[in-house]
Amino acid sequence: MSSERILIVDEEPLMRTLVTTTLRKAGYVVDMADGAAEALRLLHAQKHDLVLSDMLLPSLDGLDLLNRVLALHPGAAFILMSASHDAATAIEAMRQGAADVLLKPFEAHTLLAGVRRGLERGAEQRHNSTYREGLEQLVEARTHMLRQAVNELERSYDITLEALGDALDLKASETEGHSRRVTAYSIALARVMGLPQAEIKIIARGAFLHDIGKMAIPDAILLKPGRLDSQEQAIMREHCLSGYLIVRKIPFLKDASEIVYSHQEHYNGSGYPRQLKGDDIPLGSRIFSVADTLDAITSDRPYRKGTSFLNARKEILRCSGTQFDPQVVDAFLGMPPDIWEDLRTEIVRRGRSQAEPLAATG
Repeated sequence: MSSERILIVDEEPLMRTLVTTTLRKAGYVVDMADGAAEALRLLHAQKHDLVLSDMLLPSLDGLDLLNRVLALHPGAAFILMSASHDAATAIEAMRQGAADVLLKPFEAHTLLAGVRRGLERGAEQRHNSTYREGLEQLVEARTHMLRQAVNELERSYDITLEALGDALDLKASETEGHSRRVTAYSIALARVMGLPQAEIKIIARGAFLHDIGKMAIPDAILLKPGRLDSQEQAIMREHCLSGYLIVRKIPFLKDASEIVYSHQEHYNGSGYPRQLKGDDIPLGSRIFSVADTLDAITSDRPYRKGTSFLNARKEILRCSGTQFDPQVVDAFLGMPPDIWEDLRTEIVRRGRSQAEPLAATG
């Protein structure tokens, strides 16, 4: 005996009885419904392998019931019975997912053949669905493993880059912690401006490595306590290009290298090395420029003491539209003033405990 369950839906009692009798003799388990409401009640209570429904039903026609059934039981097969020889109706039924359309009146062998085809199609669809779900789970698992591997690789890269940044800070001891602070400030600004996380990571890496080109600057110039002469200034300005040439060779830092290259550009075109202006300057560099100035004004230098964050806000506002992008300045001024002091304190705490690397900060 077959365990396959079939639901017959037809308003006419005689048709229901004839079809049910034929299918039960063939060994199928059969339920009957006189309309769509009763059919849906039975389908909610019991899963059926095949629904055999008349096209014309009292409250819901066969095509509407077809859509409801397939939404409720995606693996079920559906066959429509119709007294109409309208080809367009049959085509539409098949397009919407019907396994077959049986034209009334039909012989018993026609009914049984149609039911077998419908059940075979339903079984095939369920098999494909199970296979697809298993494949999707496999792909998802592999993707998760790959994503974890990439994240670990990027984390190891970031730890290496952090060591390079710290080495530069140690070389120029008067700027110790500068790379970490401007990175934190840049991240805070980028988040307030609503940038996506992927772009914030790029900005964080560019900010942290902005001065990496100074590794190529002679110590006599880099560590000179007094003012640089014009020739020394020209050499010092080469650090933007030097840093860019170093960083761009690393594939996952290609975008960040543009920030390294243009971090000394000014919004009005008066910066260096390429005198970029306005939106020609990468947004990450425009954000970094505000963060860098904020740290420079509030940090001690051998030739002066750092001043307050309030004074830094005033100076940044004064240079809006000249040195800085007004959009970035507006975002900066809209942030609570004490957030910068809190960030600075947190960077100091992390530095003392040698806590999270750049990858976690970004």
